[in-house]
Amino acid sequence: MIDMKLLAYLEEIISEKRKERFTEILNERTDYITVAVEDVFQMHNTSAVVRSCESFGVQTAHLIEGKYGQRLDEEIAMGAQKWVDIKRYKDSKAVIDSLRGQGYKIVATSPHADSSLLQNFEINSKTALFFGTENKGLSDYVLENADSHLKIPMVGFTESLNISVSAAIILQHLTTKLKASDIDWRLTEEEKLERRLDWTKKSIKSIDDILERYYTYN
Repeated sequence: MIDMKLLAYLEEIISEKRKERFTEILNERTDYITVAVEDVFQMHNTSAVVRSCESFGVQTAHLIEGKYGQRLDEEIAMGAQKWVDIKRYKDSKAVIDSLRGQGYKIVATSPHADSSLLQNFEINSKTALFFGTENKGLSDYVLENADSHLKIPMVGFTESLNISVSAAIILQHLTTKLKASDIDWRLTEEEKLERRLDWTKKSIKSIDDILERYYTYN
């Protein structure tokens, strides 16, 4: 349960404009589509994917960091990591098991011939989009355990795009399609309140001191 008294207390500190902006943005946020990024070496690529998630209203990004550790470039992400929920995993099995347990369909992005074209892809259930590197793509484990495969149609000599470019194209297309549908894609009211409290905390300088003072007298 959200501490509504704490939320009200903290919202007195931030501006009315920021509170309104939080409400506006949260009304466009979704967890119906989520993103998983597998062992990307170049941290600016992972950071750019997180930035695309934030830009297109995808609330959660799952980072598989078994090979190279935590790799987020704050300059590339441009603060997006503050507003997107980042979940980290050591291997692909852990994230697939977790997402499948939450009712997500596992969708591997791959340029292979048997993948569905982006424009033909139907969003008929909660969808987790998996992205790999442009050199090696996704691991065999993800490709073999995915429920379906998705690709961006291309007509040139190049067979694949940079991961951050692919993610931006796919997320823009699918979130637009999702929001035009009859699916209940928005966050629940409880989920919105959780993010409101989290975002408000992240917007306040010396938040630790303020929280300590609040809990001393409440």
